[in-house]
Amino acid sequence: MDLLKKLEDCKKRFDELSARVMDGDLVKDVEKYKDVMREHGHLSELMELYGEYKKMLDGIESDTELITNEDDHDLKEMAREELKSLEEQKPLLEEKIKLKLIPPDPLDEKNIIVEIRNGVGGDEASLFVADLYEMYARFAEMKGWKYEIMNSTPTEVGGYKEISFSLSGKFVYGTLRWEGGVHRVQRVPATEAQGRIHTSTVTVAVLPEASETDIVIKPEDVRIDVMRAGGPGGQCVNTTDSAVRLTHIPTGLVVIQQDEKSQIKNKAKAFRVLRARLFDLEESKKRAERDAARKSMVGSGDRSERIRTYNFPQNRVTDHRINLTLYKLDQFMLGYMDEMLDALNVYAKEEQLKADVSELAHD
Repeated sequence: MDLLKKLEDCKKRFDELSARVMDGDLVKDVEKYKDVMREHGHLSELMELYGEYKKMLDGIESDTELITNEDDHDLKEMAREELKSLEEQKPLLEEKIKLKLIPPDPLDEKNIIVEIRNGVGGDEASLFVADLYEMYARFAEMKGWKYEIMNSTPTEVGGYKEISFSLSGKFVYGTLRWEGGVHRVQRVPATEAQGRIHTSTVTVAVLPEASETDIVIKPEDVRIDVMRAGGPGGQCVNTTDSAVRLTHIPTGLVVIQQDEKSQIKNKAKAFRVLRARLFDLEESKKRAERDAARKSMVGSGDRSERIRTYNFPQNRVTDHRINLTLYKLDQFMLGYMDEMLDALNVYAKEEQLKADVSELAHD
């Protein structure tokens, strides 16, 4: 990759967008305005790195020339020291630029709905569902995001069979997009008299929230049933029955919402979840077509894929996709997840960069 050529092309594009931003007519098209501002913001960060890189290259050229042509011994030594420092920094800055050259995914800015369900392990798995929910809630609070429980099925031991909640804020999906998959926990359950370590699993799904313009749901494609909250129920004319079940006939997707006392609120939440699931289904198809030759950057993205192990006796959390182990599980469960999430996102970008370079080489 000719880095300077690529940066010069980005500079031209940045100048074009800077001129468009000043056009008063642009704001009349809300979607186009958002797209332009998103790209302009991304390129402005890249331009800062470009300026830093040009300054570094000029410094290397200047120091090299001084070492070659200067007679003064002290000046030569100063130039050699500076040149050594610049040459050590250069590959680090180049790597930073290469990662920044990858344009952000428009989905990264979307809010999300997270669904956590117990897997293998009975009561212990349901308790870990609650633990993961608390972990994500604490992380959201640190980020200044808003969260709202959409639906939950509590268990008698204080856990959840399943829980879904929304997260809204800045760069939510971009931060948590790699959390989907099987999370495995290894610990001694409170009910274990022998002190034996049990292994349980839960599944996490991360769905980007779709707007009504992203996904249009035809009324005739949805069957709406109302029922008593907490029971299996069926169609019912009793107006006190507040739980709502939506069945999307073309796909067979079923959404049940019963946390709210109001049937209207449950129905609104159910449609949000259904829209997110349909959007995820559509995006998954696009990804499958786009990545036919190369799977998703961080694992397969399949919800049956084991992605992480939480080992409480060793205070260890391991992400199996990037082979990263942190011996601070206690802090991780309190919401201090940035180190792991940053590593996942950097790895994903590096893999995408390799794939893009490889594709360019074959074109």
